Amino acid sequence: MTARVFIDGAAGTTGLEILERLAPRSEFELVVLDDVQRKSADARRDAYHAADFAVLCLPDDAAIEAVALAEGAKVRIVDASSAHRVAQGWTYGFPEITGREKIANAARVSNPGCYPTGFIALLAPLIRNGLLPADWPYVCHAVSGYSGGGKALIARFEDDTDIAYRDYGLALGHKHVPEMQRYAELGNEPVFAPAVIPAHRGMVVEVPLHLSMMERAAPVDGLRQCLQLFYQSSEVVTLHADTPDELLLRRSAEPSDRLDLYVFGAKDGRQARLVAVLDNLGKGASGAAVQNLNLMAGLPETAGLSL
Repeated sequence: MTARVFIDGAAGTTGLEILERLAPRSEFELVVLDDVQRKSADARRDAYHAADFAVLCLPDDAAIEAVALAEGAKVRIVDASSAHRVAQGWTYGFPEITGREKIANAARVSNPGCYPTGFIALLAPLIRNGLLPADWPYVCHAVSGYSGGGKALIARFEDDTDIAYRDYGLALGHKHVPEMQRYAELGNEPVFAPAVIPAHRGMVVEVPLHLSMMERAAPVDGLRQCLQLFYQSSEVVTLHADTPDELLLRRSAEPSDRLDLYVFGAKDGRQARLVAVLDNLGKGASGAAVQNLNLMAGLPETAGLSL
């Protein structure tokens, strides 16, 4: 049976990428609103009541309003905003961490943030299995392509080609921190240091570790083995056994829904660097939404994904 899907915010960066993944697929029928209808609360309410599934590609406040519009409908929702990531009654949409069955049975699923996807993927398995301490003051360094910042940041980078690097979140308290702490199961808020580079897409997320200062930390080989076992059945997440001399983001990168993990260690074993490489618009946004939608619709998890 064909499932009807309404993408609220389909004209934005994330929405357009979801459309690209869903449009060729016969399992879904898209509920489409024209430019006038997209601005009409009544038309959007009708779309929610007509759809089996909805994906919210909206700013946080608008996503909260959209859920109110859908009240009383049977529609099941995937929210790509950060509005509901730690909200009661919502399932965190990270299948590899939350569990595929929970997402498959959920009525309300909140897509993870792009940066938290890499951070949580690296730390959660290690902390759950007791290989790293939950109460350590973790730090996350990350760089992303500018497309994750929405239309305003995209325009800024494309209009001002002299920008080489944008450090931000300098006042701390970034909105991603609560989900990073909760789903990595940390006792303390991590220090989160994000930055943007002049590439449209792509992301590197890194967690540096001073293993010799931790009372309860496994050696580098133990960290690597744990992540390999944890993700061995995943078609999306891969722990790479190799340790290349460099990791590159390329401006010419094609869309990808993969998540690639690496564990680098010092020769004396005292320090390590956990690194995640992903497409901020893929597994960091649109690809994750489609992966969740597939599970909720009872379809193969990776259908329509670029892997």
